[in-house]
Amino acid sequence: MNFLQRCALVAGACLLAATAVAQPITVSDVKYEENVSLSGNTLQLNGAGVRYKAVFKVYTAGLYLEKKAHTPLDIAALKGPKRMSITMLREIDSTELGKLFSRGMEDNMDRAAFSKLIPGVMRMSQIFSDHKKLVAGDQFQIDWIPGTGTVITVKGKPQGEPFKEPEFFNALLGIWLGNAPADWKLKDALLGKPA
Repeated sequence: MNFLQRCALVAGACLLAATAVAQPITVSDVKYEENVSLSGNTLQLNGAGVRYKAVFKVYTAGLYLEKKAHTPLDIAALKGPKRMSITMLREIDSTELGKLFSRGMEDNMDRAAFSKLIPGVMRMSQIFSDHKKLVAGDQFQIDWIPGTGTVITVKGKPQGEPFKEPEFFNALLGIWLGNAPADWKLKDALLGKPA
C-alpha cells in the first residue's frame, strides 16, 4: 500500500468516525440527536432510555448536559443548562402524569425540602392538567437555564413563567435519578451506563 492509499484509508476512517458521532440515537423509534442547542449553549446527550410501567412502554427520555456525567451528584454539580426531553409512547391522562411527577419528586426528597417546593409542584401539576391528555408522539422538555430557571415546554410551547428555584429542577431530575427512581433501568440509561 503506497502513501496516498494509506492517507485515503486514514481520511476515510476519520470521516466514518465523525459521521458515527453525529448520528442520532434511536430509542423505541424516537430519535435523540447527539447535540442540541439551549440558550446559546450546545448540550450533548448524556443518555436515553424507556420508562416502563409494568410491561408497557410509557415514554422515552433523554438527558442533555454541557458535558457527560455518570452520577446524580456529578450532574447536580454542573452549573450550565440541562435538558430532560420526553416523548410519549402511549396515551396518558395529563393530570395523572402531573400527579406521578409530584409523587416522584416527593419520594426522592425529605419532607422539609419538598414542602418548600409545593407552590411550584402545584403549578407544574396545573400545566399538565391544562393539556388533558398526551398521546404517542407528543413531546415535552424540562430545561434548566441558568439565570432564567426551569422552563417546561409542552408540544413545542413554553408553559407559563419559569420556575426560579434551582432546587425545583433538581427535584424534577430526582424523579428519574433519585434514590427511588421511577424506573431503575431508565436511570442507568440516562446516566450513560451500558444496558
